[in-house]
Parts: sequence; structure tokens; C-alpha cells
Amino acid sequence: MRRFLRHPSNMPVELVLRKQAFLPTQRLHNISLGGVACNSSRGFRRGTAIELRIPLLGELARYAGVVAWCHKQTDDYLVGVAFLDEDTLFRARMVEQVCQIEQYRQHLEQSSGKQLPIEAVAQEWIAQHAADFDQVAP
Repeated sequence: MRRFLRHPSNMPVELVLRKQAFLPTQRLHNISLGGVACNSSRGFRRGTAIELRIPLLGELARYAGVVAWCHKQTDDYLVGVAFLDEDTLFRARMVEQVCQIEQYRQHLEQSSGKQLPIEAVAQEWIAQHAADFDQVAP
């Protein structure tokens, strides 16, 4: 079963076309690794080779993937980006956890009106949400 983590919308991503044309549909059906679901201002054809970039995290936050699905929404598109190797999937999942923790920290700081140490927030998020982190939407 494919699993796609929902990327926080307050941490923008860029989806950039890669040189490869696209992955043939028959190979796309066999993807068992997960990926990330994110919003995009443009739609992509299933199988398109792309690179997911998270500019706020710097130049190293780049992940080669392929469009697994693309759904038109009211104002944009929801795009499922599948990662085709374990290393890329692992790195992307770790970055997604960082993004989720940062979103959680921002929420807590807004609610409390004070700055919180990221280490304490991370430990709290992990205790409350890490077990459910794999329970993501297809």
C-alpha cells in the first residue's frame, strides 16, 4: 500500500521537472514505497519525473521522485510524489517529521504567546505523534 505524508502547507515546496520524461504507467503501479502529498499551483501528469524542494530548509532539501497521482482542487492541485528508492524515502520522511514538528512548535507558541525550546517541543511531538506518523492517507 502506498502512503503519502501530507506536507504542512505553511512550509512551501517547489515541484521542479527533472530531465527524465516520465515513468511508464506499468512501473508506476508497482511502486510500494511511500511519498509526500503537497499542494501545487499546477497539475502534473502521472508518471512525470520531478524533484521536490523545500526552500526554507536549504539547498540539501531536494528529493527526486515521480508524480504518483494529481487531483484538481478548488484553487490548486494536490500532488502525490512517490520516492523510488529507500534512501530518498527515508530522508524525505525525516524532513517531513522536522516540518511537522516545526508546525507544531509554531502552533504552541502562537497559543501560549511565548517562545519554546525546539528540543522540548520535538520530544513532546514525538511522544504524542510519532506512533501515528506512519498512519497516513493513500
